Amino acid sequence: MIEKSDIKNLQDIVGKENVKSDKAHLLAYSYDATKEHYKPDVVVFPRNEEDVSKVLKYCNERLIPVVPRGAGSGFTGGALPSKGGVILAVEKYMNKILEIDMENMVARVQPGVINRNLQREVEKVGLFYPPDPASQDYSTIGGNVSENAGGMRAAKYGITKDYVMALRAVLPNGDIIKAGKKTIKDVAGYNIAGILVGSEGTLAVLTEITLKLLSKPKLTKTVMGIFPTVKDAMNAVYKSLAGGANPVAMEFLDNLSIRAVEEKFHKGLPTDAGAILISDIDGNVEEEIDYQISLLKRYFNENGCKEFKIAKDEKEAADIWFARRNASQSITIYGTKKINEDITVPRSALPKYLEEVEKISKKYGVKIPCFGHTGDGNVHTNVMVDKDNPQEVEKGYKAIEEIFKMTIEIGGTLSGEHGIGLSKAPFMKLAFSQEELNLFRAIKKAFDPNNILNPGKMGLD
Repeated sequence: MIEKSDIKNLQDIVGKENVKSDKAHLLAYSYDATKEHYKPDVVVFPRNEEDVSKVLKYCNERLIPVVPRGAGSGFTGGALPSKGGVILAVEKYMNKILEIDMENMVARVQPGVINRNLQREVEKVGLFYPPDPASQDYSTIGGNVSENAGGMRAAKYGITKDYVMALRAVLPNGDIIKAGKKTIKDVAGYNIAGILVGSEGTLAVLTEITLKLLSKPKLTKTVMGIFPTVKDAMNAVYKSLAGGANPVAMEFLDNLSIRAVEEKFHKGLPTDAGAILISDIDGNVEEEIDYQISLLKRYFNENGCKEFKIAKDEKEAADIWFARRNASQSITIYGTKKINEDITVPRSALPKYLEEVEKISKKYGVKIPCFGHTGDGNVHTNVMVDKDNPQEVEKGYKAIEEIFKMTIEIGGTLSGEHGIGLSKAPFMKLAFSQEELNLFRAIKKAFDPNNILNPGKMGLD
């Protein structure tokens, strides 16, 4: 429990105006997208890396938990203060793009920079930062790195870890470290930057991030395929990619998701379709685009596609993408509580995975609409229940546990982009052996021997 003297000492470090313990601030920083609530004892807004170092050193000596936080948009409770203590909120001051290096095609940013703001700024000079999580309009780069966020463009361009070249970070004892370099090649020493990416704020607090940029493609086209069954669509996904197609995105909606979007927005979607696949193709010359579209059309048609549509212009492309971008809010017609998981499986296992989800849905009598990034095997699996019906909620969580077990059995993983946090921590023992969990805990102890930094997360306690 934080004492009044602790609050006074923190005020001395970062300034009185940057330490908040009033009810409004404590409430505002007590939740994230999980809608679970854990109240911190105090919210601290560091002005710079030196403040972060001093706050961590003080809290480490006093054994006060510290939880780094960006936008608080995570789906697994990674930024929730489950043990109380200090919320270290970087969005107020540490939110600057420090450099866009045209010659080396890199950007240096502070952790509080909004993803979409970075994308806009680098695109002004003809460059491109591909990772585009659905939360890009408000999620921070620091949070994206901590959760190793993905997005719709991951099928072609990969995820956040593929763009992190170097980091500056503060260890729980206050030590400042540099991990990685601006250079394209760097094999000197352990890959500490790689360990910190996806560590969910449990090992260090990020203060500066160096990101690789690409040249922005000049052309993009959107296509859509309508399939009679989910199995047909999933076969089309992995066979297209194995056959040489290289789409930016390969997104899908199952029948439940299609019906939900249509009921909510009346867009003329085919509610009898088993699934829809939506894909973007990009490149620098028309011939390249046309060849890629011809590959998709071939493999879609060979796997039962009933209609293959190419968007004529940006407006038509936006209309096609509308269904996918609004699927999450639409499926609330099936229940007042969404148990949302971001399962990822090998692409060739997609047909099997969705067949098994359908069986589990029938077994527990709950609707499980699925949509997501099938280009990289990442399926957003949503168990919909009535939050006011305890028996139905219990069935929902039993269904999720069975889905996790099945996912591991077919070679998949618990999370493709949301991370583990609090909500998936109980399932870590399904995905990892005791020896592997012991190694994770040893790494945590090496960085954070007093377990002050984001404790209670990832099943490490």
